[in-house]
Amino acid sequence: MSVTVHVPKKAGRERLITLLQAPHITEKTAQALQLHNQYTFKVRRDATRVEVRQAVELMFGVKVANVNIVNEPGKERRFGRHIGRTQDWKKAYVRLADGQAIDYETAAGKV
Repeated sequence: MSVTVHVPKKAGRERLITLLQAPHITEKTAQALQLHNQYTFKVRRDATRVEVRQAVELMFGVKVANVNIVNEPGKERRFGRHIGRTQDWKKAYVRLADGQAIDYETAAGKV
């Protein structure tokens, strides 16, 4: 009996650059940043933990300790008498290694 081990392949540079869509900043994420050195990003809906780790390390030049991903459901909205729905989206919580930090202003012109 043989056991197959799945080894994730490295994503291309173009995919990694487009993977992170925006930082997600709220009161909850600001508290996570102060207490746990944890940054939050809005990411593509087909993103994986490994790809998010690679994208953050590529774009910001930091060492990632842990990545958690959450699928956020879209909300129901009314447009007059019509009921619609916003898109589902994905959020990634990225905890950096001790002593690491991300400066969004200097990283904006890096890639």
